[in-house]
Amino acid sequence: MTDQRIVCANCGAINRLPDARPASEAKCGSCHTALFGEAPPDIDAAMLQRQIHKGTLPVVVDIWAPWCGPCRAMAPNYEQAAKSLAPRARLVKLNSDENQSFSASLNIRGIPTMVLFRDGREADRISGALGTQQIIDWVGSRLG
Repeated sequence: MTDQRIVCANCGAINRLPDARPASEAKCGSCHTALFGEAPPDIDAAMLQRQIHKGTLPVVVDIWAPWCGPCRAMAPNYEQAAKSLAPRARLVKLNSDENQSFSASLNIRGIPTMVLFRDGREADRISGALGTQQIIDWVGSRLG
């Protein structure tokens, strides 16, 4: 049995989550926020880097913008998928307008784009608005 390291999306603290403990009940040891909330948190580039490199969970980031119609249309589907996929994966959102240089470093050409990071590296990506089950199937097929 190995414990998971979960990075709190609120304060950035690294939390150890024993396998035997239900993730749905887990709270951050520092700020006491639920580690898996109702909706995927909208984070900045620094927090995304922390999630990718300090946590043990695969991270799926939805790169979006507030003016993007397909991004807004996909948002409820992404939220439902996040609930279904937790705690197997951490789903987060990154506003491309507020994190332009980081989005450029990822070579993002269109939004919405979802990027899956595993073991600190990009494992896969997919562009375009997807339904809830499509998101779950895409992530599930990549996680094995």
